[in-house]
Amino acid sequence: MPAFPPSPSLSPSSVPSIFRRMAPGLALTLALALAALGLAQTGWASRWGLTALTLAIVLGMALGNLAQKLLQKIRCGPGVDWTKHRLLRLGIILFGLRITFQDIARVGWTGVTIDMLMLASTFVLALLIGRRWLRLDEPTVILIGAGSSICGAAAVLAAQPMAKGSSDQASVAVATVVVFGTLSMFGYPLLHSWLAWPGLSDGAFGIYVGSTVHEVAQVVVAGRAVSEIAADQAVITKMIRVMMLAPFLLALSALLAVRGQQEEEEDAGAWHKRLVVPWFALGFVLMAGVRSLGGLPPALLNALLQLDNLLLAMAMGALGLGTQASSIARAGHRPLVLAALLFVWLVAGGALVNGLVQGWWR
Repeated sequence: MPAFPPSPSLSPSSVPSIFRRMAPGLALTLALALAALGLAQTGWASRWGLTALTLAIVLGMALGNLAQKLLQKIRCGPGVDWTKHRLLRLGIILFGLRITFQDIARVGWTGVTIDMLMLASTFVLALLIGRRWLRLDEPTVILIGAGSSICGAAAVLAAQPMAKGSSDQASVAVATVVVFGTLSMFGYPLLHSWLAWPGLSDGAFGIYVGSTVHEVAQVVVAGRAVSEIAADQAVITKMIRVMMLAPFLLALSALLAVRGQQEEEEDAGAWHKRLVVPWFALGFVLMAGVRSLGGLPPALLNALLQLDNLLLAMAMGALGLGTQASSIARAGHRPLVLAALLFVWLVAGGALVNGLVQGWWR
């Protein structure tokens, strides 16, 4: 789809023409988001841990591949492109309202330490395996690593602008989150019955689930299959991982800037990648601070969270519309291999990290 100009003129005479250009795409992504949000409320979607984000990208991909000529005819490109760049950032900012600093205090430094260790180790492992062994392109590795180490599809969306990943690369990363997150929902309750150490309480197992499972919805399903205590600890631990999205994006920007400097030193003609501060990550932290202060009326907070769900679903639908099935097929099996190896680390390495930090074997 054609790219929408990044900095359109907003003079009074140009606003109506800009709106007319974007209206078809905005209306289409809104319709996809509303459909996905509705489907996410059904019983079968809840049982399988399918979120509105996952359903939105599936619906978008189906429509984008089956009705490509029709979408080009009605010129949806500008609105779709604007949605997955501009509205996405607003959605990430509002995502910060889901976490409070009080939640961090409830799990304590044990949960925070485990989350930090799992995030860092999983992403570094993704870079080492993906780039050095599997020889995958950098954006795909970054997006799969972000989705596995932080918060699934939302992390893929947030990291995409930093990694300069295409819609196809982001869709591949989201697909791996769906596949291995679904395996987690059914596998972790079985693990609970096998890991019957005296020091492994339901609460301790919940921290293990929250620190290693991909999506929030998948964490809820896996935790509740054990007990409500496990589910509570799992969700809090998971939301702390979500909050780590902001420092992760800042660190990723710094890493890419250093990489660009090294390339410039090696090749005088290489383009210098400057450090880009993702302002929406700072907005994410600000919203978490606002939520922590407790000044938002419940009705307003609920409305903002619903708006956030809608914006992120619109962005995911836009991502799906720009993804061609043939491009995903050309990606081959290597992205799936990378995600599978990261999944093994999350399960086995996560058990080791949790066991050592929490003292399962004391």
